Amino acid sequence: MKAGQLDQRVTVERYSTTYDELGQPIQTWAPLFTCWAAVAPLTGREYLAAQAAVSEVTARIRMRFRPWMTAQDRVIHEGTVYQIESLIDVRSGHRELILLCKAVA
Repeated sequence: MKAGQLDQRVTVERYSTTYDELGQPIQTWAPLFTCWAAVAPLTGREYLAAQAAVSEVTARIRMRFRPWMTAQDRVIHEGTVYQIESLIDVRSGHRELILLCKAVA
């Protein structure tokens, strides 16, 4: 993977639990890391579901391999939050990850 293709900054967040001063759990999304990636929108469609207009945007995000990433994480790119649908280790080489994502409303 050539570094010049990774020209956009993304932040990966993980849902975590912290505790306040009274010991009460606080569940929130916490930044895991920020890195360079290539974000390419794949499809965008609008349809009617239960009498309401729904739009769906999917994207492919390429980044360097990170073994600790899971599909429970999420990616933020230019204010858009993407839910990770699947992670693909390209050729099982542990060098590049392709994330297939869906935008969250």
